Amino acid sequence: MEARELQKAHPLPLQLQIITTTTTSSPPSLNVSTDRAVSKLWILTRFHAGYFRISLSLCGQALLWKTLSEPTTDAHALRPVVHMLPAAAFVMLWSLALFTLVALCLLYAARCLFRFRSVRAEFAHHVGVNYLFAPWISWLLLLQSTPFLRPHTRSYLLLCWLFSLPILALDIKIYGQWFTKGKKFLSMVANPTSQITVIGNLVGARAAAQMGWRESAVCMFSLGIAHYLVLFVTLYQRFLGSDSLPAMLRPVFFLFFAAPSMASLAWDSISSSFDTSCKMLFFLSLFLFASVVSRPALFKRSMRRFSVAWWAYSFPLTILALAATEYAQEVKAEMANLLMLVLSVLSVVVTLILMVFTALKPHDLLPHDDPFLCSNLIRH
Repeated sequence: MEARELQKAHPLPLQLQIITTTTTSSPPSLNVSTDRAVSKLWILTRFHAGYFRISLSLCGQALLWKTLSEPTTDAHALRPVVHMLPAAAFVMLWSLALFTLVALCLLYAARCLFRFRSVRAEFAHHVGVNYLFAPWISWLLLLQSTPFLRPHTRSYLLLCWLFSLPILALDIKIYGQWFTKGKKFLSMVANPTSQITVIGNLVGARAAAQMGWRESAVCMFSLGIAHYLVLFVTLYQRFLGSDSLPAMLRPVFFLFFAAPSMASLAWDSISSSFDTSCKMLFFLSLFLFASVVSRPALFKRSMRRFSVAWWAYSFPLTILALAATEYAQEVKAEMANLLMLVLSVLSVVVTLILMVFTALKPHDLLPHDDPFLCSNLIRH
């Protein structure tokens, strides 16, 4: 009792225990550098092989300008208009094409290093896999238009082999899948971008023919033209693959007339003359060109906002202009030269417009809703 009364008279002091926690924060400079690194890697995630459309267009323009600047015996030819331009203009264009192609290749190499899963997903994509041919096509076009190397030299020979072998390796992989794997059957994956695989073989055949490798040129031409015939019929029949193309990618329909145009150029180099076969392929290109451009409603949705897919307009027009140039050189008629001039000017104007849009709207080149983006496939 006494103890209780003593405790009530003298209560024990209240003891509070204050627990303090200390958190360590990283320096602001470290956070900024980390954010920058993450942002750069995010750019690599959005980047894909479809951006090589830009190098295809610029390298094709360099080849067109070189072809137009070559001497001709046609009295009605309009090529002397190109000779009015300074020689430095062509060198600048070729240098711009080279710089663009090297920059895109370095970016894609970094993507392979840091975003290899995205590259694997792109290789399994029915559209993305076709653009893996684009860098090698660009290098071959740039090699054919170079003002610094002459054909039949050792350096030219080595570079031609270096850029052609990856195309053959991709042929074995992709063409083999078309008739051996159920999910990769041509009727399941065929779409207009599949024609890039054909164009790659035809560009390689033209490069080999200009080097004097006739047998190699005929080999690559036969691979390209055989698969083009099968692909052309498949796309005409409107199987599942032809309907699986997003609206934003509708500009790739221009590839329909790029493939026969390139075939006419390749056979012209093999046979050393723009013969009847070349003219048949060229006329087919003109028909397909008229069929595509006469349907502007097809591209209405894709033209609402600028994207890298717009660069798909330029390259086919350039190849068609190149075929028209060889045709005009063969027939030596005023209408043929007028057609060459119209198509050449059209391809140059379209390329210039795309360059201006790219310079004014660089942020639209990496959209969040890019249907070509393969990072979404990784989740699935």
